[in-house]
Amino acid sequence: MSVGIRIKHALKKYGENVIIPDLSLDIKQGEFFTLLGPSGCGKTTLLRMIAGFNSIEGGDFYFDDKRINELDPAKRNIGMVFQNYAIFPHLSVKENVKFGLKNRKLSKEKIEQLSDKFMKLMQIDQFADRKPERLSGGQQQRVALARALCIEPDVLLFDEPLSNLDAKLRVEMRTVIKNIQHNVGITTVYVTHDQEEAMAVSDRIAVMKDGVIQHVGSPKNIYQRPANLFVSTFIGRSNVLEGEKLVVEGGKTYILTKSGYRAELLNVLPEYQNNQDIILSVRPEEFLLNTDMSVPGIVATVDDCVFLGLNTHYFVHLESGEEVEIIQESSIDSIIEPGTQIKLTLNTDKVNVFTADGSANILTGVCNDCV
Repeated sequence: MSVGIRIKHALKKYGENVIIPDLSLDIKQGEFFTLLGPSGCGKTTLLRMIAGFNSIEGGDFYFDDKRINELDPAKRNIGMVFQNYAIFPHLSVKENVKFGLKNRKLSKEKIEQLSDKFMKLMQIDQFADRKPERLSGGQQQRVALARALCIEPDVLLFDEPLSNLDAKLRVEMRTVIKNIQHNVGITTVYVTHDQEEAMAVSDRIAVMKDGVIQHVGSPKNIYQRPANLFVSTFIGRSNVLEGEKLVVEGGKTYILTKSGYRAELLNVLPEYQNNQDIILSVRPEEFLLNTDMSVPGIVATVDDCVFLGLNTHYFVHLESGEEVEIIQESSIDSIIEPGTQIKLTLNTDKVNVFTADGSANILTGVCNDCV
């Protein structure tokens, strides 16, 4: 049976060093929820607090309505999958999968039934008698996942489970994990620093920095309307243009760049519709490139280009000296050569605009569940 997880005002510190100052979070029953952030941001610490492996210096943790702060980890009914697999090298695949079931003192028939069921689900039943040393990294991770699932936990926890796999296996295994989670419906908390991985598997993501949640939302919302500049630059690639202006004239609101290019914005929140300094965050695909120098736009010069089949990446510098990356769908015509002057315009429906300190997105459409 799956449970919802509620965290209220969590505090974690080591001596005087505060890792998580005051964190509150609701994770829905059956949800695939990811904690995403750079190394040292507190995401694994929070996961281990949920698991019961770390002490809790303040706040309350609940599985549904049951407070678990002092509950022994063995009694929380969690399954955990680690970065290093943590499977026993001296045991066969089947014995590894059975391990948690034996500790629960189930009947031999039930142990056989559940271990066979989850080995088949993870497509490792043909390796039942092999030792881990004869398995690939992906197969070992499947063993670890089968072992975590077969105890039928209320909560499934993943701590950077794919970071030891090569790029191709990571893509394969994240698909496996997502599909299995959706099939069994267990509430899942997943920790990673890999933004693409988080986007691929999650129902919702919490982006963390210095023990503080910056934005909670769907992958689509976090990517398209990040709550602040940190989230914008951490999720996907983004060109950051500082020192631009927001101007209001004749009842309309415009971006005014340092080069003098002006573009109307139709989606500025009412409280921000005033003259001010802003930071522009423009993803590479949100620049529109034009070789016609007679049209309005930001003057730029192509420094380099990389053809990658479907798309071509252009690296250019603006008249202000700033360097930006542009991604355009590759055309049948010739690639724009280095040294060529171009004009850039903005897809104003998609660009993000932040206050001068980067603390807030001033556009409509930001959906942040952590505020």
